[in-house]
This record gives sequence, C-alpha cells and structure tokens, in this order.
Amino acid sequence: MRPRAVILVLGLGVASVAGIAALGWMGGFRLNATLSYPLGLWRIERPDGPVKVGDLVFICMPAGPGLTLGLERGYLRTGLCPGGAGPLIKTVAAMPGAHVEVRRSVTIDGRPLGHSRVSRVDAEGRALAAYAGGVVPPGHFYLHSDYAGSYDSRYFGPLPDTGLLGLARPVATFHP
Repeated sequence: MRPRAVILVLGLGVASVAGIAALGWMGGFRLNATLSYPLGLWRIERPDGPVKVGDLVFICMPAGPGLTLGLERGYLRTGLCPGGAGPLIKTVAAMPGAHVEVRRSVTIDGRPLGHSRVSRVDAEGRALAAYAGGVVPPGHFYLHSDYAGSYDSRYFGPLPDTGLLGLARPVATFHP
C-alpha cells in the first residue's frame, strides 16, 4: 500500500473514532473507569423531578481544596467539568437540612450510613482529612459510594447542586 493511502486510511479511522466519541459525549454517554461504581458505559439522564436521597447522580466538583487534592493525588480523573476534573458518579446520601456526623463512620440524622468507614490515610499511606460534619446547607448534596476507597463527601463535604449534570444510568457495565 502506498504511503499516501496508508495516511488516508489512518486519518479516516481516527476521524471515525473521534466522531463516535463526540456523538456519545453529546448524547450524555460517559465511561466510568473508577472502582466507586461498576466500570463501563453510563448515561446522564435528566431527572423527572427533584433529586432525592438514594438517587445516583453525575456531578461536577467546584473549584476548591477538595478538587485540588483529588486531582493532585489522582483520586479524580481529568475531564471537562469546570476545574478540569471529570464528573463524579455518587449516590445522594443526604439533602439540605440533614445533620451529618463524621467520626469513624458517618451518621445522617442519627442513623448510621452503611459502608461509610472513614479512612485516615489513603491507599498510599498519605494523610486524609475527613469532613468536619454539620448540617447540609441549602442547595447542596451529601454524596456517598459504598466503595471503601471512594473519594466522596466523607472527605470533601457536601457539593453544590449547581454541579449536577443529571442522574447516572448504567448502559453496559461490569464489576471487576
């Protein structure tokens, strides 16, 4: 095959992959490569009504210490959210007005939150500060994942609902 033909074929292949990725992105499809939830293809869906406790959501973290630490230590992937991170997939564990207490594990309005043990160090032995706890402020969600190594509101606190992209729906996922 002539060099010019090879370049043309490769160029068409790259353009096709880029086009499919762009269409997927515009259609609300995202790849999850973190262990907080099953790996694979997910879709962002617009909620039919208000978001509630138990909903699985895609949300962007705002700029601040939690985002900076997450990116520096690799807890967060880079992406297209403001601040340069990818959206998080998390479960809404508490809504505005709920009282969150963070000690060895988390309680919400006096009830233990399952799978919420708080680690003092990360997987590499680096110190990890827990959120101080308190009342979830208006316009915020307290977010959680059952995965023990999850970087969630146990460490960065409630996130503003302005970062909400939508509900997270698995399309083609698997547990490693």
